[in-house]
Amino acid sequence: MSRLTTTRAKPPSWLLASRLMKVQSQAMLRRVAHSWGLRRMAHLEESDIAIPDSALARKAVELVAETSPGFLLNHGLRAYAFGAALGRRDGLKFDRELLFLAAAMHDLGLVEKFDGPDQPFELQGAKAARDFLVGQGVDNQRADLVHEAIALHASIGVASRGAPEVQLCHYGTGVDVAGLRLYDFEKRDVQRIIEAWPRLGFKQGFVPLLKDQVARKPHCNIAGLVGFGFTDMIEAAPFRE
Repeated sequence: MSRLTTTRAKPPSWLLASRLMKVQSQAMLRRVAHSWGLRRMAHLEESDIAIPDSALARKAVELVAETSPGFLLNHGLRAYAFGAALGRRDGLKFDRELLFLAAAMHDLGLVEKFDGPDQPFELQGAKAARDFLVGQGVDNQRADLVHEAIALHASIGVASRGAPEVQLCHYGTGVDVAGLRLYDFEKRDVQRIIEAWPRLGFKQGFVPLLKDQVARKPHCNIAGLVGFGFTDMIEAAPFRE
């Protein structure tokens, strides 16, 4: 990967509205296809709700656990589970370890250690994750892919055109945050993921973090989403907490 994403400015309202309408229309068509039995459900595997058996994955989890509240750590682990299952459902070939690393570390930019006064939290987290991986001896190409997955995970209409790991980090976080593509999962599989990695008051902890980002960085990407009611979507998502 030759060039990294270095800006995530607030999109123009017309562009964001267009992207949101496209996502909503796609979701409606998928729901209809499900109701007619024309669309396969995502299938959860045991490996989706387990930390990959690699020293790098374990060290990444340790980094997040040391710097982040528990609700953010578990959110990243659930996002991996959702993303991996969707990857198989969609027939995507993806690197499980890279997807795990991106999902687990995707919100580092929201915590005090890595947050900055100006840059969007997605870019702060992407840089922190990439620096960590390079420090662990990961080659630049793999570290760059994790950077991009994190930098673009909240970019509607952009991440879905990226590499499989970028797409699945985006989709996995979307399921867990706002219930997007939750219709692709059986209720029992959703419950298995939540039992493995409890939500720990996720909504109550996450929404204030986003609002703080918007208040301090009104021109960042997430400010555009919040302006279109994203925090309301989080509150209304079909999860108890």
